[in-house]
Amino acid sequence: MVKRFNYQGGFILAGVFGKLKTLKKGMMFPDKYDFLKSQLGKKPIEEASLSEEVVIPLSQHIGAPCKPLVEVKQRVLVGQKIGDSNGFVSAPVHSSVSGEIKAIEPRLIFTGDKVLSVIIAPDGKQEVAGFNGLSEEEIVCPDKVRAVVRESGIVGLGGAAFPTHVKLTPPKDKPVKDVIVNGCECEPFIAGDHRNMLENAESIIDGLRIILQTIGAEKGYIAIETNKIDALHHISNLVSSEKNIKVVPLNAKYPQGAEKQLIQVVLGREVPSGCIPCEVGALVQNVGTTIAISKAIREGKPLFERVLSVTGSGINEPKNLRVKIGTSVSHLIKECGGFKGEPGKVVFGGPMTGFALFDLSVPVVKGTSGIVVFKKGTASISDPRGCIRCGRCVQVCPINIMPNFIGQYVEAGMIDNAESSGVMDCIECGVCAYVCPAQRPLIQFMRYAKSKIVANRKKGGK
Repeated sequence: MVKRFNYQGGFILAGVFGKLKTLKKGMMFPDKYDFLKSQLGKKPIEEASLSEEVVIPLSQHIGAPCKPLVEVKQRVLVGQKIGDSNGFVSAPVHSSVSGEIKAIEPRLIFTGDKVLSVIIAPDGKQEVAGFNGLSEEEIVCPDKVRAVVRESGIVGLGGAAFPTHVKLTPPKDKPVKDVIVNGCECEPFIAGDHRNMLENAESIIDGLRIILQTIGAEKGYIAIETNKIDALHHISNLVSSEKNIKVVPLNAKYPQGAEKQLIQVVLGREVPSGCIPCEVGALVQNVGTTIAISKAIREGKPLFERVLSVTGSGINEPKNLRVKIGTSVSHLIKECGGFKGEPGKVVFGGPMTGFALFDLSVPVVKGTSGIVVFKKGTASISDPRGCIRCGRCVQVCPINIMPNFIGQYVEAGMIDNAESSGVMDCIECGVCAYVCPAQRPLIQFMRYAKSKIVANRKKGGK
């Protein structure tokens, strides 16, 4: 029998899983956030309705942007490829609806930038382009699997949006031995991955098997935090007979789901600064990405929709929705009964790593994990003050840099000092800003410094 009891917002399980692992630094959120997240985790995934217009950006991934393969007034089908690039680090984009292309023009996205996009008016028929998966004989060929994953436009659905076929092609001198499926979903409020683990567990396991076979890895791990006890038991039962796949239960802690932090917790290996996971023989894939791999290989289904949460104190009816890529934020808010009271802030993504929106017409992209709406007065920010040198940001920083000093360097325009202090290792989790009693915008300082450093590198350091 499993014994469980509440401890600092998470659940500790004893008698079945033994001693549980967790991140050394980072933070636990208040119980009220964990309660809201668990309540949303009980709501099944619903199919979002079609909007009157979908806006599909031709760059939804890290790497080279796509060029349009279609023309204005052309009719397209669901799953039809509408943009592609010759770059290896890139991913094609597909239509999420059937209908007529109204325009191909720059449109606003969640970052505030304008990106060349394909605008489609759905016809409501949702006619699907013909696509087929691989046969059992073909699945054993790694190159064919990578080709399908690439052609399907699959990228990391946890937010980073790194092209998945690139991850499945590790350097020959750096073989991957262990694959981790990230089921932590450690940000507060959102619960799309939780529902995926309950409703699409078989596809997660199948996708993991495909990954292991494709890259020749030895073991697979599915990491799930213990505040998702139902998903933890469900998947544990399904993999009980698997020889090289196991579930790893983790005490809930943020930002445990970050790639390098998860590798450290699950495998006990530290990815060196400036290096990638294959340097330590590991690979991490998000739950949604793993499902997408299974669907692409078995059915030939491209990535044109995803599961996300629309939630927060400012939404009338929080939901987990399966959404067509290109659907506007405003449409999804209406889908959930509209605003509850006067909205104070709408966040695109999770509340810790997302972007505050100033325009609700922006479209959902492949990496969108949620839309979080806060009531007016619940997301207010006080005027920032000078650093009081309390050291709280240093105590919680999961990558062991010093956000307090870096923030002061950025304020003083000393970007070189920020770089030498390790700002490029920052994973932008936001815990430093969350715990800061002086309300300093530390995450904004980090992002600004990183953007300046990248721009200088592109100029050759001039």
